[in-house]
Amino acid sequence: MSQRQLTVDICVLGAGAGGLSVAAGAAQLGLSVVLYEEADMGGDCLNTGCVPSKALIAAAKTVHAMAHASRYGIENVSAKVNWNQVRGHIGGVIETIAPIDSQERFEGLGCIVLREHARFTGPDTVESATAVVKAQKFVIATGATAAVPPIPGLAETPFLTNETVFAQDDLPDSLIVLGGGVIGVELGQAFARLGCKVSLIEAFSLLGGQEEDAVACVRDSLNRDGVTVIEGAKAVGVTGSSTEVSVSLEDGRVIKAQRLLVAVGRAARVDNLGLEKAKIAFTRKGVTTDHRLRSTTNPRVWAVGDVAGKQQLTHAAGFHASVFIRNAVFKAPATAEVGHMPAVAYCDPEFARIGLSEAEARKQFGSAVTVTQVPFHDNDRAQAERATAGFCKLVVGKGGKILGATIVGEGAGEAIQLVGLAMANKLGVGAITAMIAPYPTRGEIVKRAAGAYYTPTLFSDRTRALVKFLKLLG
Repeated sequence: MSQRQLTVDICVLGAGAGGLSVAAGAAQLGLSVVLYEEADMGGDCLNTGCVPSKALIAAAKTVHAMAHASRYGIENVSAKVNWNQVRGHIGGVIETIAPIDSQERFEGLGCIVLREHARFTGPDTVESATAVVKAQKFVIATGATAAVPPIPGLAETPFLTNETVFAQDDLPDSLIVLGGGVIGVELGQAFARLGCKVSLIEAFSLLGGQEEDAVACVRDSLNRDGVTVIEGAKAVGVTGSSTEVSVSLEDGRVIKAQRLLVAVGRAARVDNLGLEKAKIAFTRKGVTTDHRLRSTTNPRVWAVGDVAGKQQLTHAAGFHASVFIRNAVFKAPATAEVGHMPAVAYCDPEFARIGLSEAEARKQFGSAVTVTQVPFHDNDRAQAERATAGFCKLVVGKGGKILGATIVGEGAGEAIQLVGLAMANKLGVGAITAMIAPYPTRGEIVKRAAGAYYTPTLFSDRTRALVKFLKLLG
C-alpha cells in the first residue's frame, strides 16, 4: 500500500485530553490538522482513567450510603453487588461521553484522523502505515501508562493496573493495592466498599506527603471502610498465580490476596516514537520542554499533557492545549508553569489542594505567612448531611495574597474552585470575604476560612478602642 503524502499546519500524536483539545482548537481556527491515535479515542481519561474510576467510585459510594443509612434514621441495608452490572454502569458512562471524543466528531471539525501508530523519521516528518506527514508544528500528546516497578517476581505474576482493573470478569474477594497515591487510594477504597478485603501497601506515606492533617482524615476513613493501610513498607518480592498473589515486604511480612493492583504512578509514553530521529530531547518523565511546552531541542515540536513531564492531570492537559494555541497560533506568550493548578483525590472524604502547602509557604516566606483553618464540623450543611469530616485550610501571604489551600471533606473538589478563581485572577483573600455565599452550603467554609484571616485585626484592642470612641460620638 502506498503512503499518502500530507502537508499540514499541525500534526498531533495522541487523541487523549490534551491532543483532542489542541486538534479541536486548531481546526476550528481554520488550520489543517492531522490527528493520530492508535488506540481508543479519548485516551486514558475516558477509557481507563478518570471516567471509569469515578463511575466505580459512584457505585461504591451508593453501597456505603446504604450500609450507613441509620445516621439519617433509616434502617441500614446490606447491598448485593452485581459486578457485571457495575461494569455495565461504567461502560454506559463511557459510551455516553465517547461521542464528544469520537473520530466522527473530529473529522466533522475538519481533522484528518489516522487510527494507527506514528513515529518521527526526521525533524519535520512523521510516518505511519498509510501516511507520511510533514507539518509546520508537531504536538506530542501520547500521555502516560501505568508504571511497573522492578520488584522481583512481579513481571512473572499476574497483576492489574488502572488500565485493566475495570475489565475484570468478577469482583475479587481480596485485593492488594501496591501504591498509596491518588489512584491507589481511590480504587482501594472503592473496592473495599464494594465488598473486597483490601490491603493497601505504600513504601513511604499515604498520598505522597501532602498536608498530614488532611491525609489523616483520609487514612481514618480508609480504616473505617476496612482497608488495611500499610505505610513505610517496601515490597521486595511478588509471587502468585491468577487465584492468589503474595507480596513480601522488607520487614518480613507477607501479604496475600486473590489479586494484585499495581498503582505506583504513571510513566510517560515516549518509547517507539522516533524521538531521537527528530532530535527531540526526552527522559523517562517525558519530552524535555521549556515553560511554554516547546521542545528544547526541536522548535517545531511541542508536548502537552502527561508526556510533557509536568502535572499528570486531565485538566492540566486541557490547560496545556490552551498554552500551545496561545503561543504557537496567536504568538502570545503564555506559560504552563502556574501556581494555581488544582489537584483532587476523589476518595471519601475528597482531598483537594491548590498552590503551596503550609510547610512549603513557611519555608519560602517565613513569618509573613498566615494560616487559617475551619472544620466542616462548624458548617451547618455538613452537619445536616452528617458528613463533617475534614476542614478548609487557607495559606495567606503578605497583603492578603492567597498562596494556597487544602480542603478535605465532602465536595472538596467543588469548593477548591473558588480559591482557584481567586488565585488565577490575582484576587486577595478579601475578595472571597466580599462574596455573599448562599446558606446553607458546604462552600461557605471557604468564605469562613478567608474571614478568619481578618479576625485578629477585626477584634483587636485597637478596633475595640475605635468602637468605644465612635460610641462617644453618638
